[in-house]
Amino acid sequence: MATIFYPDTCITCGRNLVEHEYILCTFCLVDLPKTDFCSHPLNSLEKKLAGRVPIQAATSLLYFRKKGKVQKLIHALKYQNRQDVGAFFGRIMGQNIKDSKRFQQLDGIVMVPLHPKKQRKRGYNQLSYYAKELSQKLNIPVYEDVLIKVASSMSQTTKDRFRRFEKMNERFHLENDILLKKKHVLLIDDVFTTGATIEACSNELFKTPGIKLSIATMVYTEDT
Repeated sequence: MATIFYPDTCITCGRNLVEHEYILCTFCLVDLPKTDFCSHPLNSLEKKLAGRVPIQAATSLLYFRKKGKVQKLIHALKYQNRQDVGAFFGRIMGQNIKDSKRFQQLDGIVMVPLHPKKQRKRGYNQLSYYAKELSQKLNIPVYEDVLIKVASSMSQTTKDRFRRFEKMNERFHLENDILLKKKHVLLIDDVFTTGATIEACSNELFKTPGIKLSIATMVYTEDT
């Protein structure tokens, strides 16, 4: 199996990495804006979804701040093919979920899908390595191709939240609900902003009889 090698420099500050450092130097790793949502019920993410999605639990690993370290990590993951960043997030999130008592008896993982055209253009789904590491840490499968994105996204910058969700609600299709029947599924995404994407995906997944959902995103945006 081929291995992808990346420069041994910190993604966020450019320092040379030393032994035992990975993706980030120790200084940047310690300085990451951690949420600690795994340990706290009724955290900010769960409050944003309250009354919209009947979830079991929800968590994000880091706070997203413009021009900060987390933005650099997400940019590298989504636009520079740094899939090792997704693996990095997955290992940490997986351990956090294992250590938490709030995520009980998870049965599998579902990724928020990319539209096929977008995935072909990018060449990969930025959630793949995140899902793979979560799967290994939690010892549960990734359910692929059960949730399909059926339309390309338009720019969201000129839409208010209601119009944006109205469009989102028609963009996902549940392809195979047999795999998810009566299962507790962990729905994952990279960035949580308004929650419109999670809400739209969840509404489609809830067409499955007996399904339960929890949410785990890499980062959470505060100012939305």
